[in-house]
Formats: sequence, C-alpha cells, structure tokens
Amino acid sequence: MYRLCRRSASALLRHDGARYNIHAIATPIFSATCSGDSVVETDAKTRWYSVLASGRCNTSQSSAALNLNKNGFFLGNRYESTAAFDASSPPPPPLEKYEYQAEVSRLMDLIVNSLYSNKEVFLRELISNASDALDKLRYLGVTEPELLKDAVDLDIRIQTDKDNGIITITDSGIGMTQQDLVDCLGTIAQSGTAKFLKAMKDSKDAGGDSNLIGQFGVGFYSAFLVSDRVVVETKSPKSDKQYVWEGEANASSYTIREETNPEKLLPRGTRLTLYLKHDDKGFAHPERIQKLVKNYSQFVSFPIYTWQEKGYTKEVEVDEDPAEANKDKQDETAEKKKKTKTVVERYWDWELTNETQPIWLRNPKEVTTEEYNEFYKKTFNEYLDPLASSHFTTEGEVEFRSILYVPAVAPMGKDDLINPKTKNIRLYVKRVFISDDFDGELFPRYLSFVKGVVDSNDLPLNVSREILQESRIVRIMRKRLVRKAFDMILGISMSENRADYEKFWENFGKYLKMGCIDDRENHKPLAPLLRFFSSQSEDEMISLDEYVENMKPEQKDIYFIAADSVASARNTPFLEKLLEKDLEVLYLVDPIDEIAVQNLKSYKEKNFVDISKEDLDLGEKNEEKEKVMKEEFGQTCDWIKKRLGDKVASVQISNRLSSSPCVLVSAKFGWSANMERLMKAQTVGDTSSMEFMRGRRVFEINPEHPIIQNLNAASKNCPDDNDALRVVDLLYDAALVSSGFTPENPAELGSKIYEMLGMNLQGKWSVPDAAEVQYPAATQSQTSQTYEAEVVEPAEAGGQK
Repeated sequence: MYRLCRRSASALLRHDGARYNIHAIATPIFSATCSGDSVVETDAKTRWYSVLASGRCNTSQSSAALNLNKNGFFLGNRYESTAAFDASSPPPPPLEKYEYQAEVSRLMDLIVNSLYSNKEVFLRELISNASDALDKLRYLGVTEPELLKDAVDLDIRIQTDKDNGIITITDSGIGMTQQDLVDCLGTIAQSGTAKFLKAMKDSKDAGGDSNLIGQFGVGFYSAFLVSDRVVVETKSPKSDKQYVWEGEANASSYTIREETNPEKLLPRGTRLTLYLKHDDKGFAHPERIQKLVKNYSQFVSFPIYTWQEKGYTKEVEVDEDPAEANKDKQDETAEKKKKTKTVVERYWDWELTNETQPIWLRNPKEVTTEEYNEFYKKTFNEYLDPLASSHFTTEGEVEFRSILYVPAVAPMGKDDLINPKTKNIRLYVKRVFISDDFDGELFPRYLSFVKGVVDSNDLPLNVSREILQESRIVRIMRKRLVRKAFDMILGISMSENRADYEKFWENFGKYLKMGCIDDRENHKPLAPLLRFFSSQSEDEMISLDEYVENMKPEQKDIYFIAADSVASARNTPFLEKLLEKDLEVLYLVDPIDEIAVQNLKSYKEKNFVDISKEDLDLGEKNEEKEKVMKEEFGQTCDWIKKRLGDKVASVQISNRLSSSPCVLVSAKFGWSANMERLMKAQTVGDTSSMEFMRGRRVFEINPEHPIIQNLNAASKNCPDDNDALRVVDLLYDAALVSSGFTPENPAELGSKIYEMLGMNLQGKWSVPDAAEVQYPAATQSQTSQTYEAEVVEPAEAGGQK
C-alpha cells in the first residue's frame, strides 16, 4: 500500500476545479468501477480503487486530468488513500457529552457496606482522619505560627454515652472551613489528605510527610457502618466561624450551618458525634472503645484519651446504733472512737490509652533486650520471653520496618501447622493497625510460628485497607521477611548454649521440615537448621553439617533409614554392613522426616540414600567375588523366586547383610516400608495408588548365612522337598516383618511359626509318664520258669562267722 502525503495530494488531486482534502486518519476505501479507454497499453478494463469519488468515471479523462503516464500511480493496482470528502459535504454531527449519574444514597450504601467487612474498623478510620488533621496542623504551623496561637494540646479524645448510644471523637487539628466541608465530606472519594500531599509535593521548599494516613477519601463514611446520623462540628484557625455538617445514613443530601451556640464553640479542630444504630450501641461502652483503640490505633503518633470510669477508696464515718450510743453515754470515762468503713468513690476522667510506643521506629542500637521482651509480651499476650528477636529496616525498592520474634513454646494443640491464619504477624501502615489475618501473603505456612510486626508506608492495600493485594512489592517483602526469619533461627542454632536450639527444635522442628516440602526455593537456608538422630548419636540430635564433617573420605552419599523409633532403626537388618564399616546412618523417626529428606535430595553435593532401597552402593565392589557368588547361588535365587512367585520382583545376593539370612528391600522409586506403613494409616488413603507404589520388592539373601547355604544344597539336591519349600516361605515372612513391612496374613504367619516350633521341639524336654511306659512282652517259657532264691549269710570280719 502507498499512502499519499498531504502536500502531494493537495497538488495533484484536482478534478473539474474541485479540490480534495487529505486527512491523516485513514478512511474506508471506496471503489469506483472505471469504464472507457484504458490508458495502459492493453485494452483490458482496469478497476481503480480510490476514495476520491464514488460511482463510475471515465478512466481516460481522469488520467489526463491527473497527467499520469501509462505507468501511472493508481491505474491497474489497488492503493489506499487518506483523502476525505470535499468541504461541500455535510459536517459530522456534533458530539454530545454526558456525565455519569449516581443514586447517591445507593452509592453511599455500596461504599459503606462493600468496602468494609468488619464494623469495628470505623473507629480506626476516624482516628486516622483525626491524626491526619493534627499532622497537617503541625506541618503548617512551621511556616504559619499563627495557626497555633490557641495553646491547645495536639491530641484526640473519645467520649461515650452508653445509655443513649453516642460516641464523640474530638481532635485539636487543622479543622475545616465551609468550603472544606463541601469538598471533603460532600464529595465522595475526594481525599483531603491526598490533596494536601499533592500540594506538598508541588511545593519547592516542602518535603513529604509520610505520617499522613488517608488516601482514598472514603474513610469518613465508615462512620455510617454503625451510625444512623453523624454530626461534624469543625473550626479552622483560618476562619472565625465554626460550621456544623450533618448527614444521615441512606440519605442523598446533607446540611451545613454555622454554629451560633457559644457553649459548643471549639477553640480549634473537629468534633464528630455518632448516633449509633440500635444494633450497634454496644460500641458506646467505654471498655469496648478502649479495646478498639489499643488494637487498631495503639501506635498513632498523637496521644489518644478515652473517657473512663475510675475509682478510689476512702474511709467514711458510719452512723452509730442508738443502743450503743446510750451505752457510751453511761460510760463517760471511756474514750469515744468514731466508727468508719471503706468505700469506693467513683468518678469519670480522661485516660491515656495508647501509651505503648512503637519501638520498631527507634534505632535498634538504642533498644534494650528488656524493652524488646516487654513489647513482645504486651503485643502478643505472652508470659514467657521469646527465644530470639530481630529488629531491622529494609530500604530500597520496598521500605518497611519490622520486629520478628521466635516464641519460647509452640502453641497449644499445634494447630498452626495446619492453619496458616495464625494472627501472628500484625501489619501496620503508618503505625495504624491494618490486619493480622493473612493466608500466606507475608509468611509461608511453615514459618507461621514466627510472631512480629511489619510497618510500611507504601503497601498495596485495597480501599478498605483490610486486604493486602498480591503484587510484586508484597512478594519482595515476603522474600526479605523469610530471609530475616532464617537468619534469626540460624542465630539460635549457633548459640553457645546448645539447649536453646534443642528447645526450639522440640517446639518448631516439624515446621521447618514442612518447609522442605512446601518451599523448594529456600532449601539452602533450611537444610542447615534440620536435626536428626544417627547410628553414632542416638541420644543427641546432630545437624547435616556435623554428619558431613564425620563422613569417611571414601563415602559419597548421606545414608538414612526411616523407622517409627530409634530402637526400630537401630535393630533393622539394613544397618549390619554399614555398622561394620563404621558408616554413620541418619535415623528418620518422625513421620514427616522421610518426605522432607526426599524433597531435599542432596546437601552439599551429597545425595541422600535410603539404605532400605535396592541398588545400595557402599563403595566397595569385588567383581570376582560377585561372579563366584552368582555362579554358586544363582540356581538358589531362581529356585526361591519360583517358590515366592509374584510376591517379589526378583531374588538377589545382598551386599548389606552380615548376620541376617535375608532381607526384603523396596524398589528404588517406590515407597519404603516406613512410608507404606504411614500411608496405610491415612484416613483418606488411596488404595489404588498404594498398590502401584508398593508393587516391587526385592528379596535379598546372605550367602554366608548357614540357612541360605542349607537351602542352596536343597535347591540342587532336592528342590521339591516340602520342608525346604516351607523354610523358604517362612524366611520370606520373617524378612517381611524384620524389614518393617506388615504381613498381609498374620494368622498364616503365626501358624507357620507354630508348625516349625512343633517340628523342632517335639519331645525335646518332655518326661515320659509311668502309665504310658510300655514294656516288651515276655515269652511263655520265661514266665513259666521258676527260680529259687539263694540265701547268702553275712561273713564276719577276718573270715569268721
């Protein structure tokens, strides 16, 4: 396509004195079917595509008018032009502009009830507005001291009337003029704070004040969450008049009037009066207000006072009984004593509610350990000091301050391992509490035991400031928080007091193992924190660093065995050869250990190897000996495989046994005996996958054991002997149990054992009964023959009778 420029088209495109205007914006292409003599050498008719005219035109006339040769610009091809219709064409219809219309009462209802999911945040929003008003006054007072001429303290005061359901919030801030009321309260979603911040940025000699909280212009309307009617009385130091703004819920209008009652005049600032709804009058209780202030606005930089009932004790006189009075008159000499009692005198007074200072804003070098511990106990209602704490400030792409703690004990019930919403991380934005209800946005599930506070000025929050939106900033913040948590835990592990980390591991070891499964990106910082028992350290857990340090020079892998206890792991036949070679084996006795280690795969370029799996390589191979053994026992392996059938995948000569006759090992990529046991115990276990994962087992024999040698002879001399075949069956069942598997038919195994015992013990220790003794039958001649007894007299000594 060719596009004509404006100047060329202006010079060329003239026809019968009419001038065509060219526009930069492309218009739809109209086609004109041209007839007549062609200007090209051939007599073929040519279609001329142009936006210059519509209908039929004479090609030759048009060509001449344009003074084009036979290789003309348009003829014989399709081109796009930006020419429009001439000036005589009717102009396009004018655009009509409309503004969006809104049902104000409906819009207010949507704002109030859609943005805020929790009614109690109304107090947080109104206190934040009051704090902004005080900050503005403090900022403007630097350049305009006359604004602070009224010596009024910069504070916020909240008073309640629980009987009538009224809450009054008063601040001594900048206040508002009549026009400010119209702009800020009468215009929805216009933030006076945002406007003030913009003016500050535009000012050449003013720096930004990050203490200002508001930004959306809807926080004030949260008052209608709990109120039927709101009255705003405000006095600006820039005006001599005080104005009253009044609005009702679900109303489309509001009123503004000048305050004329001298008793209600303010020296400066704003007073909000909330007339609560019938169902929300519980917010007017002083204790409820004090609790909400402590929760949401504890760290606002200005003092917040609440109107609280107080009491003190005093002694008052008690009226005497008339009978006792007469008795005292009779005894004039007795000393008269006045009787009193202790009573509590009640009164109302202002009480400072936010007395705890945000220590995360201070320099870490200036904060003592006692202050960190005290802050931890107050903030999280703990009674024990934390094991460790970390106070840091992050600057750069994301700026925030934080203090993290590792608790001394795990939560009761250990529910945090399952439920990530632990309320352990309190998020603040400009010292105002936002939320502690997160689902893994700031911390992963396996670090949910870490407690702390995070304060930032530029978090991506939604309008209600209750939901932390997913964004790149949040991901960066999460990454840095996790790294600091790992550094804090690593500090505990490197402590001189080894008992500190033992205590930590006892409470939170399962959490870190869960991290090996959930968080592949952080395997590197997680692995040094893990602890396990081993064959050389059955009483005290060791780290992977200690294991690697104790490895033999020729050892290439990290060996482990999974079992239900240290005793079971110690007595397993898989360990026999490794113990002979003094190779250390890790004992994975926690149900989650095996899965965690399998997800780690390696540590410091050393692979984790399960010694209960097939193809175990212990580093020593004698090919000649293996060849001799295969020739000698190859027939025996085939004979045993034929007897066991599909129970085993193969029968092999073992290199891991020394004292046991046989062992049953798992497939390299299947479940181990321990994993099979755990999966069977699952409530919602999948039987189909269980059959698939446990399908392949290898039966390994020890050629040096006498039983195997006897079976080797039986396989060659009498392979069909029933006793030999029963021994093979019993060996398989015994290996099944000793290797950690569960026999499919325990009763059958028991009967085989009883049968074998009966064969070996028959008559071994029994004593024959006299009644059951059978003597051989005597012959007739022996019974009929009579014998005479010979009497022998005793001889005397010396041969004398």
